[in-house]
Amino acid sequence: MHLGAGVLRRSIVFGVVVWATGAGGTFAAWADTLPGALIQAYVNNPQLNSQRAVVRATDEGVPQALSGYKPRVTANLSTGQQYASGVSKTPFTAAQVGTGSPLVGTPNYPRLGAGFTPSIAGVTATETLYNGLQTANRTRQAESNTSVARETLRVTEQTILLNAATVYMDLLRDGALLELQRRNVEVLQEQLRQTRDRFIVGEVTRTDVAQAESSLAAGRASVLSAEAQYSRSKATYRQVIGVEAGTLAPGSPVDRLSPSRQPVAIEIARARHPSVGVAMFGIDFAVLQVKINEGSLYPTATLTGTVSQTWESDLTKQALQQFNAFVLGQLSVPIYQGGGEYSLIRQAKETVGQKRIDLDTARDAVQANVVTVWAQLEAAKAQIYATQAQVAASEIALNGVREEARVGQRTTLDVLNAIIVLVNARTALVTAQHDRVVASYNLLAAVGELNLPKLGLNIPLYDPMVHYEQVRDAWAGVRIPDGR
Repeated sequence: MHLGAGVLRRSIVFGVVVWATGAGGTFAAWADTLPGALIQAYVNNPQLNSQRAVVRATDEGVPQALSGYKPRVTANLSTGQQYASGVSKTPFTAAQVGTGSPLVGTPNYPRLGAGFTPSIAGVTATETLYNGLQTANRTRQAESNTSVARETLRVTEQTILLNAATVYMDLLRDGALLELQRRNVEVLQEQLRQTRDRFIVGEVTRTDVAQAESSLAAGRASVLSAEAQYSRSKATYRQVIGVEAGTLAPGSPVDRLSPSRQPVAIEIARARHPSVGVAMFGIDFAVLQVKINEGSLYPTATLTGTVSQTWESDLTKQALQQFNAFVLGQLSVPIYQGGGEYSLIRQAKETVGQKRIDLDTARDAVQANVVTVWAQLEAAKAQIYATQAQVAASEIALNGVREEARVGQRTTLDVLNAIIVLVNARTALVTAQHDRVVASYNLLAAVGELNLPKLGLNIPLYDPMVHYEQVRDAWAGVRIPDGR
């Protein structure tokens, strides 16, 4: 009977989730460690890469807004075949009818007709001199929008890293639980063998054998359930991390990176959490929209320059070429445009009020999340100590029940129940250790500081400013920069 307890003990040593002490160390850059899995998710996760593409697309809004400062140049070229005819009134001349003819000086109505090829080539340049500062405000609004996209990227990064840590620990937990259930089946098989031996010599009844057989069948069913859960966790791991799982190393909590006191954590989260940053830049975006709409009430000044060359522009073909060049300044002053512009201004102001409320909502949400996760972490720590005590007591109880069963003071059912209690206690310990690590990552994310530099993982990071600088002042070109 002592063999069964030893097998159970080895199953926990083999599969239980433990963590290393100390904050230093070099992390391996592969997914069989928790830091390596976070790196793989940071590089490979499609959801994160999709959000990076969204940021790069949003960057293009800035050069689009800056285009309002730049001239618009258009080249025009037209040519074609034209036929024209007409009747003109001219007096007869002596050369036409002869000297002394009475027709000299009388009206003549000749018809002229000919084909010609008129051609025009020209270049027109238009520059906006003033439009109520709409271009400047649109540029600032586009920059605010890129800031929103970057903060949203930070939210996505935190979500993916938290998901990566969670699925890593889930797979580690489910692997440990699967191994625990397999070892439990071995224990129950040994228990059944010993019960049958005792039945043969008449120490127990057929009922005891049936109870042992029932427990073994239930254990095998638990193994099948654990295998199915382990397969689901492996699939989720592949989806989030981007690579197949190998033999996973134990995971470590990251409590040392989080604030030591809850009020400090709340203060940091309300000020620095990326979801709060999204709301803050959303206010800037809305305020600038008000200014843009107000710009429609101001005058607009433009400067237009045109250069053109014309060939064969009339029927007579006397003007073979004609060159034109002019510069035209235009001032447009809006007086009344139906009232729609005033409605847009009022609407934008209401949106500003909404965005300010959204900021308060975001801050309250992150604060509530910090409080919740903080409590979960504390509960997970306490749960570990409780389940460790539970496991130790269950081991003592199982050994005692077995000794008592040997002398006839306990039944086989009592032994089986004690085994179940021990397995449940070890399952609770594995789950508590899993929850301890996941809760520590949850707290770091709730504060808004779950990122690779904070975790001490020194790898090349995606910098959204690189692509922004590559496209901000671009005047032309359709090639996409790599953004790295």
